[in-house]
Amino acid sequence: MSNVVQTPRRDIGLKRRYRAERRFRAYGLLAIGVGLLFLVILLWSIIAQGVSAFQQTTMTLPVYFDEQIIDPKGERLTNPKVLITANYPLLVRNTLADKLGVDKNNHGAMRELNRMISGGVRVEIRKLLIEHPDYIGKTRTIDVLAAADIDSAFKGQIDLSVPEQNRKVTNRQIGWMEKLASDGTLHKAFNKGLFTFGASSRPETSGLGVAIIGSAYMMAIVLILSLPIGVATAIYLEEFARRSRFNDIIEVNINNLAAVPSIVFGLLGLSIFINFLHLPRASSIVGGLVLTLMTLPTIIIATRAALRAVPPSIRDAALGLGASKTQTIFGHVLPLALPGILTGTILGLARALGETAPLLLIGMVAFVANYPATPMEPATALPVQIYMWANEPERAFNERTFGAIIILMAFLAIMNIAAVLLRRKFERRW
Repeated sequence: MSNVVQTPRRDIGLKRRYRAERRFRAYGLLAIGVGLLFLVILLWSIIAQGVSAFQQTTMTLPVYFDEQIIDPKGERLTNPKVLITANYPLLVRNTLADKLGVDKNNHGAMRELNRMISGGVRVEIRKLLIEHPDYIGKTRTIDVLAAADIDSAFKGQIDLSVPEQNRKVTNRQIGWMEKLASDGTLHKAFNKGLFTFGASSRPETSGLGVAIIGSAYMMAIVLILSLPIGVATAIYLEEFARRSRFNDIIEVNINNLAAVPSIVFGLLGLSIFINFLHLPRASSIVGGLVLTLMTLPTIIIATRAALRAVPPSIRDAALGLGASKTQTIFGHVLPLALPGILTGTILGLARALGETAPLLLIGMVAFVANYPATPMEPATALPVQIYMWANEPERAFNERTFGAIIILMAFLAIMNIAAVLLRRKFERRW
């Protein structure tokens, strides 16, 4: 009789546990779905606002390199500075005026034409004529960057339906844009300047060239310093060091350093590398040293975990065959721990690549227009360049900010994918 009574109760309890398990699975799937939703929203917002940065509005014009404007006195053979100081924007402005039928004596219209051309045209044409002085007195078809406001308007980022006084592009400039676009003079081209230009106050002539070089220098310094030091430290602590209070203190401090905010490492770098050692401020060498300090704990912890994962039987077998402890570690244990070491190193480098706070403290927010030839010269980094562009008030810098974020995320994705592939390539299952 008791069994008849207890069986329904047991079934009810079993069903309740099954329902609880299904609810737990549903909550887990819901949490994953919410996380993926926010990730998709984040990526979509970045890509939607940044993809236009990879295109730049350009004008293809047959420019006549008028000798009366460039070198009216014929001094360029004896005075090369003539080619540096010539009024090159006037050449493009006159070409546009002829193409659009604008009266060159109409100063108001000519000023509006001038505002359609990027100020960087001075540097581009000067560089072209210094390389090809035989172009003077001839007509050559060249590509000229449009001004930032024209670029934004042509990409549809400016509402042209609002009253003229409420926008930076005039009605006359809109008409000129439509006319130039109809015959193919005004068009969008791949923005290679985003990858090659340095810092500039003009959005259309600003790029990530200096930041990419600076980040490459810093990552090379971090890799060269942190990998051997981190691996050597981990090998000593895991394989050679005896259990003692001193070694326990070292291990605790290494684990604590891995959780220290990155801005603390920036303060440390400022006080030691700049104020004490007097290394150049805003240089890649200082940035690399600061990021090395920040990356070392990550590599040490990952390497120790990889060494600990190698089965003790490998060590026992090598020692049993007569190998010394050093031969056992470097000939057998370390090669088997290599996948974990590489994974930890690449993930540490990826974290260092995305850091901004410590680099701000050591002055890498400098306005650097020229490529750094060595790590000792002033430079900036990708995350710092993103930070600086995000603070610019001009509309055109907004798309460049998100475009730079896309590039940085691409680098981070490549590094993480490389970590996964290397781990799979060298990993052994026991």
